Amino acid sequence: MSDESHIPPKTGTSGGSIEPVLVARGVSKSFPGVIALNDVNFEIRPGEVNALVGENGAGKSTLIKIMAGYYAPDRGEILVDGKHLHADPGSAHRAGIATIHQEPHLVPGMTVAENIMLGHWPSLRFGIIANKKERQRALEVLERVAPELSPTTLARRLSPAEGQLVEIARALSENSRVLIMDEPTTSLSSREIDRLFEIVDDLKSRGLGIVFVSHWLEEVFRIANRITVLRDSKLVGSRPDAELDHATVINMMVGRDVAEVTTSGREPGKVVLEVKDLTRMGVLQDVSFKIRAGEIVTLAGLVGAGRSEVANCIFGIDPYDEGEVRLNGKMVPPNDPAAAIQAGMGLLPEDRRRQALVAQLSVGTNTTLAVLDHIAPRWVILKELEGKIISEAQRSLAIKMASPGVRVSTLSGGNQQKVVLARWLARKPSLLILDEPTKGVDIGAKAEISQIIVRLVAQGTAILLISSELPEVLGLSDRVLVLRSGRIAGEIPRGSLSQEVIMKYATTG
Repeated sequence: MSDESHIPPKTGTSGGSIEPVLVARGVSKSFPGVIALNDVNFEIRPGEVNALVGENGAGKSTLIKIMAGYYAPDRGEILVDGKHLHADPGSAHRAGIATIHQEPHLVPGMTVAENIMLGHWPSLRFGIIANKKERQRALEVLERVAPELSPTTLARRLSPAEGQLVEIARALSENSRVLIMDEPTTSLSSREIDRLFEIVDDLKSRGLGIVFVSHWLEEVFRIANRITVLRDSKLVGSRPDAELDHATVINMMVGRDVAEVTTSGREPGKVVLEVKDLTRMGVLQDVSFKIRAGEIVTLAGLVGAGRSEVANCIFGIDPYDEGEVRLNGKMVPPNDPAAAIQAGMGLLPEDRRRQALVAQLSVGTNTTLAVLDHIAPRWVILKELEGKIISEAQRSLAIKMASPGVRVSTLSGGNQQKVVLARWLARKPSLLILDEPTKGVDIGAKAEISQIIVRLVAQGTAILLISSELPEVLGLSDRVLVLRSGRIAGEIPRGSLSQEVIMKYATTG
């Protein structure tokens, strides 16, 4: 992290005199059948990070879209330097409000410099773009946030972290005064998060006001000066970070205490999954392990260590060059997901939106996709049987939805994740592979999903878990296999688990 000696004292934490640059006053917003915001107040001051937290559906996204000019409030107003902000993105940009989205919004075929200067290119006479001036201005802002990036690199060649840095550079090139960061760390490694937070500290020292939206309370307490909590479309409170702790914020978010979910010791059953000498050239090397019934085995390691690659090879998504996979003693054909499903596997992938859900289809249809052979044996869906499966999933997993007929894209992240789980549970799998099952979901949904996992192993399901969240790994795992550079660097039994031991294997062996 950067030297904090040059960073001004936290503003807004003790009634300081610095006036807010942006104020949301009495903001309300409704959509058909939904009250998204109800009389919400919010402010951001220069040199301050105000973290906006709450469960999915609490109103965070609606509030930041109103501040960014995408939505007009039904009641209330947004003020910038005391002046009313018109509800359009152009007005918000001119007022100095920039948004860094969860996924970078760059033009893939344009260079870094062109993306930075997009919409405000310096021009010569007759509207001809001044390429030298463009590169010079891009270099000036890149030097502040990403000096290692070339302005001539195409955006399509950038990593997610580099794309976010380019968006920050674009905001600086526009002389932005307020930076809204919406779940900026979701796709970043721990090192990239450290780098991003160094930049945030620097931006604070230069007087920018920053709205930081995140589900990860560790990040919130690491970077925020003030924490603002929304629940059920209403403002619960906004207080300096020094006056709060994790338990208090969680209680404000969900309206109740959320206990940490952990597994209890149990005697595992017979071997369900056996992976032997799994090798994919340049990716995985001699990966071998077993999982028994009623056991949670977790693959841990740094981003790029090969965790998801192991899962994809086991499930047949990716081919492998050597080795074998057996489920319940029988060989599972490689590179054949249909065979893996028939053998008794289910996979909850890391990116549920792109790899698991069909956004335009209903909750009910998404729930039953994996059992079409059962509910439609003669190519005609048996509606009564389909309804029973959907009703059981809704009851057992507590899926919150208006009805099974609504589009799955309208659900919160946690409820979407439950739909994917329900799809596989309908097949009663022997093995469930869960790749980052609580990624991008709120505190309450994390606890609910963890409870579902614990319930499944108690019923005898074998679980292969992949998680980057160390508290989750420590709480749920019976054993942890730490991957490093495509190999298993170490195996840690539950009794010896600690963050230090996991990181030792992940980084040094």
